[in-house]
Amino acid sequence: MKEKIFTKLVGNLEELTKQYRLLLDCVRKEKEFLIQTQIIKLNENNSLKETILFKIRGLDGLRLNYAVELAQHVGADTVEPRLLEIAQKIGGAEADRLRSIHSTLEILTKRLVDINKDNAQYAESALNNVNSAMQNIKDTLMGSQKTYQKKGAYQPSFDKAGHLVSKEA
Repeated sequence: MKEKIFTKLVGNLEELTKQYRLLLDCVRKEKEFLIQTQIIKLNENNSLKETILFKIRGLDGLRLNYAVELAQHVGADTVEPRLLEIAQKIGGAEADRLRSIHSTLEILTKRLVDINKDNAQYAESALNNVNSAMQNIKDTLMGSQKTYQKKGAYQPSFDKAGHLVSKEA
């Protein structure tokens, strides 16, 4: 019984690793698209990212169930089962396999977090640029130029001022 649960857990963890690698690739592409301001490709990439995240959430739920079952069989904590604790209780080649998968997942998640922080900075910078451009357009439409120039000469301002409806980017 323990071997069957272990096999399910390892299979699940391998699939999770695969999905995290796909997500890492997706996040790297997101960075490129943000830098190159390729909005269409960025939107497509974001849709793919959402799909991958949905799969990861489902796999993570299964992982938790399998880990709880295996933790019960080996006498580990069932409330918050940890792969390293389960590996310690199991021992042998199975423990090495769990440690290896744990290490791989830890590295992948660290890379994801780092790249995602960079992407957030790029996105925020891009949004600030768009907001500045929108403000400049609004100022131009609203006639923010001074009516009087040097030496008191009159310069006509805009007859009709437009109104900015939306700032969506």
